[in-house]
Amino acid sequence: MSHKSDNYHGLLLLSKPGGISSHDAVDRVRKILSQRSVGHAGTLDPAAEGLLIMLLGKATKIAQYLTNQDKEYEAEISLGQTSSTYDAEGVDSSIEPKPVPKLSADQLEQLLSDFRGAITQKVPPISAVHVDGERLYRKTRRGEKVDTPERNIRIDSLEVIGFDETRIRIRLTCSKGTYVRSLAHDIGERLGCGGYLSYLKRTRSGKFGLKEALTLENIEQLQQTNELSETLLSIDQTLDFSSVTVNESFQGQVQYGRRPRGADITGVDGDFQLGDNVLLKNQRGIVLAIGTAVVAATGLTAEPQHEVIKYNRVFS
Repeated sequence: MSHKSDNYHGLLLLSKPGGISSHDAVDRVRKILSQRSVGHAGTLDPAAEGLLIMLLGKATKIAQYLTNQDKEYEAEISLGQTSSTYDAEGVDSSIEPKPVPKLSADQLEQLLSDFRGAITQKVPPISAVHVDGERLYRKTRRGEKVDTPERNIRIDSLEVIGFDETRIRIRLTCSKGTYVRSLAHDIGERLGCGGYLSYLKRTRSGKFGLKEALTLENIEQLQQTNELSETLLSIDQTLDFSSVTVNESFQGQVQYGRRPRGADITGVDGDFQLGDNVLLKNQRGIVLAIGTAVVAATGLTAEPQHEVIKYNRVFS
């Protein structure tokens, strides 16, 4: 997609409200900003609220570097009923709730300890994962019986922040691909009474936190007062990569695919090794491209005619 009609380039932290999909959030930001190139890094369920990283203009090209980041959530698990979707949407209210066993704080801690670390979980029946070339949620909603795929995920921390007779509130940090809905379902299964996810809020993604995020109303206000640009994070602020700076005569060659050699480099920030991601900047500090190092930083002086990086993304 062309960036010529885009007014904004950078990262925007959105506090997504519950009730809209990530795609809906993109459409709303696109409309508010009158901007063509808008994307996001890491889908958030429609019922969930919290941090959604929005990518504007040239920053849409860095999505692949952000989606693998660890996430932090606060969630509520309602016990005594199961759900076909593992959340409130799929609860059949005509089914009598099952009694919930009484749990002490120690028993609850022991239960949660089984879910920390590297575990395997099944994908929820209502999810966008492809099975046999089709989105799983479409098969499920047609009533098809599907053996849902499993994923290897990692839960680094999992703590109770409150509980009563029928609800457990938790905070967790986890790897990409973790379904908190599946975690809620599995905890309910382990207790024998059933359980589903009744509330979810993403509070962190990588190094970015919900406290710094803007609401849709905030974004609209800042757009109207021409202050939104001041809140955006640039590509080099977003990515913690080493960088190399090229001389002015080489700068124009990047868009034609010519790779920089040691002799074209005027500065190095960081100590990168072969295979590391590296930012390529011009003399003003603007990121021109992201590449993979084909030589270590220590080898630039010794090999002035050796190529430095192989391009992964070029920002024209």
